[in-house]
Amino acid sequence: MSTLNNLDAQPTTGAWIGAVKLVDLGRARRWGAWYVAEYRLRNMSKWWQAIIAFGIGNPVLYLISIGLGIGSLINKSTGGHGVDGVSYLEFLAPALLATACIQGAMDETSFPVLEGFSWTRFLYAMNATSLRGSQITGGIMIASFIRCVATAIMYGGILVAFGAINPTHLPALMFASIFAGMGFAAVMMAMASHVRDDDGFFAIVGRFVIAPMFMFSGTFYPIESMPLYLQWIGWISPLWHSTDMGRNLSYGHEVAPWLMLIHFAYLAALYFVGFYFAAKQFAKRLAE
Repeated sequence: MSTLNNLDAQPTTGAWIGAVKLVDLGRARRWGAWYVAEYRLRNMSKWWQAIIAFGIGNPVLYLISIGLGIGSLINKSTGGHGVDGVSYLEFLAPALLATACIQGAMDETSFPVLEGFSWTRFLYAMNATSLRGSQITGGIMIASFIRCVATAIMYGGILVAFGAINPTHLPALMFASIFAGMGFAAVMMAMASHVRDDDGFFAIVGRFVIAPMFMFSGTFYPIESMPLYLQWIGWISPLWHSTDMGRNLSYGHEVAPWLMLIHFAYLAALYFVGFYFAAKQFAKRLAE
């Protein structure tokens, strides 16, 4: 009892001031998205070897087997003219870089979102702090962007080493690829935020979204060479929009100015629409 009386008698100066003073809520609100991104980056660091292996492994295999292997046959059969006036490897490079960026970015907005809502439920723990749903959504996108940029730098370096692109064209090509990656990642986050149990949802996306997007987006051949009833798959694919821009920026593939504007506007629309619906669904689920 005497101890309690002594505590009650303590002056206010130097006494316990409470969490309201110890925690800077204003700072948390200003930098909340970056705190979420920091958490995701620390989480990524646990398996950085796998991220590198899977992020650039498949595109490198395509680069060697198709770009160099089949590409040598294509170049020979066309008398050295390749495709679109350049070697097949140069034609293929923008599509492979865009593919790597899309894969890297979406990996951070698909299963991690399902994990945060349904498995470890770390998103609810974040929401129990002063973080808002929009900040959590933004933090995940920041982490996705950083991973996408890292993938672009690594794979872009490989393309330069193989002589697939001119080093001076790499920054512009990376911009087009990262833009596509973030647009698709935002859409995937919006979709993943609705998933409560992974009953094959992501497998369906892989088979009926990713695979057709990869095959029918002018990746391995000009989209104009496909029948018209298949070309629409490429028209709605961020991979084609990025690849067409990338080929223009890397080796001067002819693209009308109005079409370049459509490419840019379409990828921007994917990002903003996807992010809007993702943030809306995050707020709804975190309030449950």
